[in-house]
This record gives sequence, structure tokens and C-alpha cells, in this order.
Amino acid sequence: MDFELIKKDTSSNARAGVITTGHGTIETPIFMPVGTVGTVKAVSQVQLKEEINAQIILGNTYHLYLRPGTDIIEKAGGLHRFNGWDRPILTDSGGYQVFSLANNRKLTEDGAIFQSHIDGSKHLFTPEKVIEIQRSIGADIMMAFDECPPYPSDYAYAQKSMELTHRWLARCVKHMGETEPRYGYEQSLFPIVQGSTYKDLRQASAEFIASMECDGNAIGGLSVGEPEEMMYEMCGLTCEYLPADKPRYLMGVGTPWNILENIGLGIDMFDCVMPTRNGRNGMLFTTNGVVNIRNKRWADDFSPIDEGLDCATSRFYTKAYLRHLFVANELLGLQIASIHNLAFYLHLVKQARTHILQGDFKEWKDGMIPVLKQRL
Repeated sequence: MDFELIKKDTSSNARAGVITTGHGTIETPIFMPVGTVGTVKAVSQVQLKEEINAQIILGNTYHLYLRPGTDIIEKAGGLHRFNGWDRPILTDSGGYQVFSLANNRKLTEDGAIFQSHIDGSKHLFTPEKVIEIQRSIGADIMMAFDECPPYPSDYAYAQKSMELTHRWLARCVKHMGETEPRYGYEQSLFPIVQGSTYKDLRQASAEFIASMECDGNAIGGLSVGEPEEMMYEMCGLTCEYLPADKPRYLMGVGTPWNILENIGLGIDMFDCVMPTRNGRNGMLFTTNGVVNIRNKRWADDFSPIDEGLDCATSRFYTKAYLRHLFVANELLGLQIASIHNLAFYLHLVKQARTHILQGDFKEWKDGMIPVLKQRL
């Protein structure tokens, strides 16, 4: 993997760059649709490419390991061939999913013992096994196994968790060096900065992660319930200690305004289930603000969902028709809303990149955020 930093904004820490992988290039800043089990919910791969123009999508190690299983994925020739997606894929290590099973998992120095949410069967994830699974999946970008502490966490727990994450990272890096990619293209490993909301822990973790000299770096454990301003503070501080010549990925974030603020702090890559999950519940993010499409006010609004987007779905269907689909519980409504929201997120980061290159990102961002937060 290669990362080229094209331009840095003069009035903020926003950056525009290009990541090159074995499955193509990614222009940053970028938003990555979440395809947990090898599919972005309610959206086909054709729509992801032709309407949304997604440059990279996510898969999840925990879910793909349990179903369909690495044996099936390997027989298919990797996840790209299994799901027909020929652009880059990033896989989360499964750490967040394992540790969210608080009552059905046990942490040890070796790894995490957990029960499947599908059938209750017991499994062990070690740093080495997680690398093996991601090798089998065939992700272009793989995440190191980490523990994501809950918010709030006391200092002692956050420190202990961070130190365990660091020891696991060292094992991930070692195992990466001892194994080969399965399908003829290179795979990159991103470690994950932890440390909860404690400045000294975030600094220590970022410095340790940077010392591993991986192809890119991620920031985890934010957007898990802490106030937005605290997230921004931790993110900005962490970016100060991560190398400028490597891409920075803020995991699980977030709202459109969260994304713009964090781009301004120096983040290059984002993912979140919000556009598809909220879309399936009738919340639309638009160039004019937030729309609850179930509201009565849209019943006779025959204007397009969002004329400001270069997306066929957003410009073809009307608000009135989409509201009708939701009220009638028609599946097409979930698909239209999901496509629209993802198209909007990709539009937003593309606009951010344009303004970074033009040199007026901060001015544009400060004007956009109040618009995006409006409830229509």
C-alpha cells in the first residue's frame, strides 16, 4: 500500500491524499460504507459502484468468520470474488464485536474467548488467529486485534486495556511478517490507538502505534458515548503524534458534521453504520439538513429527495413517494434511503477534498455544519 499526501489545508489540519492498493486507488478524505457480512445492507455492489461511487467498503472479521466461514471464502478465492466487489476492502478485526459481548466473552493475555451470537458456540480469537482470518478474507487493509474499552472507563482500566492492546499489536505485527497474502496482492496492517478519554494514555498509545511503522494507523474507542467535544479533543491530540506520511483512520464516526470536524483535525478515513441504519429508519441526511421522511409534512412534497446530489436515486424519487414507501412498509423505501444517505456521505467527503485542494476548507466547513445540522 502507498499513501501520497497531495495537499494540506493552510487554515486547519485537513489533508487531501491518495491511497494506492492492489484493488485500486482511494482519494482521501474518504468515507467507507460498512458491509459487515460481505454486503452493505439493502444496497447492491452494482449500486455501490455506479450510483454511490464507493471507492472502498468494509467487512467484519467476527461476522465473516462465523458466517459463511473462512473455508467458503477461501474456496471462492477471497471476499472480492465471493461478493463481486473489485475495489479495495478493509476488514475490522472483530475486536469491537467481541468486546461488545460483555456477558459472553472472557479476556486473557492470549486473546478473547467468546460465544457466537448465532448458535452459542465457543471460539477463541488471538492476535495471530485474527491475522489468519483476515488473510483468508483477503482484505487490502487489515486491522490489528485490540480491546475497545467502554465509555466511561476509569483510568486504571483504560491503561490496562491499552497495554494489552499494545502487546497484542506486537504479536499481530510479528505474525504479519511470518505469513503471506493468499491471493496474489499485498495486504496492509493498521494498528489502533486506544486510551479512552485520557490525554496521557492517548499520547502514549499514539507514540507506540507510530513506532510500529505500519502502512497506516487507526484511532479507536471514540464515538462510544463520550461528548462530541471530547471526541474532537482526543482525535486532535492523537493526530499530533501519528505520522503525517501515513493515512489516519477514525473508526466508527459518525454524523456528517462529526466527519467534517475530524477532517479538519487531520483524519483521512471514516466508516459508520449511521447512513444505512438511520436511512432504514427514515432519517435522511441531505445537502439542506436532516429529514425525517415519515413526517406528515412530506406527504405531498413532490420535489426530489435531494437535487444537490449527483445521484440518480436522490434526484429521481420524490419525498412524497419515499414517505409513502415507509408508511406502507415497502422494502424499496429502505433501499432508496440507504442509497441516498451513502451517496450524500460520499458527496460530502468529495466536497471536502475539493475545498482542501482549493485552499478554503475551513471557511467552507464552518459554513456547512450549521446547514447539515438543521432539522427540516
